[in-house]
Amino acid sequence: MIYKRELNISENVFDIPEMRMKIKDLEELSLKQDFWNDQDKARDVLQKKTKLSDAADRWDRFNKDLNDIENLAEMALQEKDEQVLEDIGSELERLNLAVGQEELKMMLNAEQDAMNAIVSIHAGAGGTEAQDWTEMLLRMYLRWAEKRKFAAKIIDYLAGDEAGVKSVSFTLEGEYAYGYAKAESGIHRLVRVSPFDAGGRRHTSFASVFVYPEVDDEIKIEINDDDLRIDTFRAGGKGGQHVNKTDSAVRITHLPTGIVVQCQNERSQFQNKAMAMKFLKSRLYERELQLKNEKIDEENKQKKDIAWGSQIRSYVLHPYKMVKDHRTNLENGNAQKVLDGDIDDFIQAYLMQTTNSG
Repeated sequence: MIYKRELNISENVFDIPEMRMKIKDLEELSLKQDFWNDQDKARDVLQKKTKLSDAADRWDRFNKDLNDIENLAEMALQEKDEQVLEDIGSELERLNLAVGQEELKMMLNAEQDAMNAIVSIHAGAGGTEAQDWTEMLLRMYLRWAEKRKFAAKIIDYLAGDEAGVKSVSFTLEGEYAYGYAKAESGIHRLVRVSPFDAGGRRHTSFASVFVYPEVDDEIKIEINDDDLRIDTFRAGGKGGQHVNKTDSAVRITHLPTGIVVQCQNERSQFQNKAMAMKFLKSRLYERELQLKNEKIDEENKQKKDIAWGSQIRSYVLHPYKMVKDHRTNLENGNAQKVLDGDIDDFIQAYLMQTTNSG
């Protein structure tokens, strides 16, 4: 079928009998007399069934839309109707986008993928340059979040000495926010002519991006109060007069692990403490996930050196313009478009690579 090739989708992507068989198996399981003996397991089965059913229905709609397009195209070709053929091109583009998004969702099958996310960006080697680069990354992610209709909220912001941002943390709230955003974890490298260098020389800057699943109340993370050191301080930077006049900012140190989190952008100390505790739970949850996956040594090694040789992606603005992901080798010559938040191609390529390798 020519239009399946237009969509860059293999013929068997639209075949869903295996998915329907899984749904049938879950339905049969839910009809057993002892099904509700274990209520947590029962709810998990029903949620899985609903998720699979919804996905199968969407693929059925894609099939129907594609068949309708092919029938319409045959008629338009016979009648040489250029306007209809042009409309078909637009419809194929819309369908291609929808299918791509659905493929991404199917890759996000880990429990934590459906969670909201907490993203932290830290300036690395490069001084003021790196701090300006950190602010550029923040802008990129906020624009990406807006395009994806994710709600983004800054919870901690430490301004740079002369320009930019030393570090910033923000939440992402939306469907599969963590599943998508996790692809951005790592070191990001910028090469450009420095706007801060009177000599107009080229500079290389680094920033690190860490992404954590935001833990909800259903996931129990045990934290001993004796293991915490809680400090309050006067918030600085953005936030208005109120946060700058009171000791409303909160920093929490988890003594056994050395994890430090802070929040200063809420209006009260109580709100900042609640958000900081949520951030800490997310960090501890992500740490447990790393331990379970036996990848913690590799991840920590990657996070230690925010400098040469450790980047996951390079953004080159001089002497040419190119963004390259070093994990997938995907390149995009429109660097400005990427910096304006168009990063879904990089995320999809990474997710496809990790799914296939897994």
